[in-house]
Amino acid sequence: MTPAVPLALLGLVDAAFSGFRAYAGRDARIRKRRATTRAAVRGLAVGAALLLAPALAAALLLLAAPDGSSMYDSLTAGGIGYMVPLAVYATAVLLSLAAYFLLPFRASTLAVVIGLGPLTLLRPVAVVAACLGALFNGGGWPALLVGAIAGAAVLSVEPAVHHRWYRYVLKPRSADAMTRAAFGE
Repeated sequence: MTPAVPLALLGLVDAAFSGFRAYAGRDARIRKRRATTRAAVRGLAVGAALLLAPALAAALLLLAAPDGSSMYDSLTAGGIGYMVPLAVYATAVLLSLAAYFLLPFRASTLAVVIGLGPLTLLRPVAVVAACLGALFNGGGWPALLVGAIAGAAVLSVEPAVHHRWYRYVLKPRSADAMTRAAFGE
């Protein structure tokens, strides 16, 4: 089995979260489900476009290789090595999210502070560990190349979404304007 499909799905889920993170904290409204959904979809779209780069690199490596079967085996081994550190990282993120949604308010806030915050900062470390896993799991330099391109793609989603849609600081409305908007005047 090829690890390309699970890795692509993992990359797309990460892209949606990256879109959300690019938007998060920019809006003080209580009801902002549409805006957060829009941000996640934007991240998903940018991530899907950026993740075409490692797919194209893998396809070019397969087409240019003198022995396509050997190259495919190397890329598959590298993909499995790439997936293992990311699976550990994704499990930690999912546990933090589960704690956030299932625990009482104070404990869920603590789960975000000690879980999701530091894990977001550790994303580049997880990508480097994945690249090393691709290299040392038998993938060699071709798997490292595809993995590095994929890592650069997923780490570029949040800055790209932020720059395209959320780069300007939101200006707070005056209290009078907020009161009129709240009462539909």
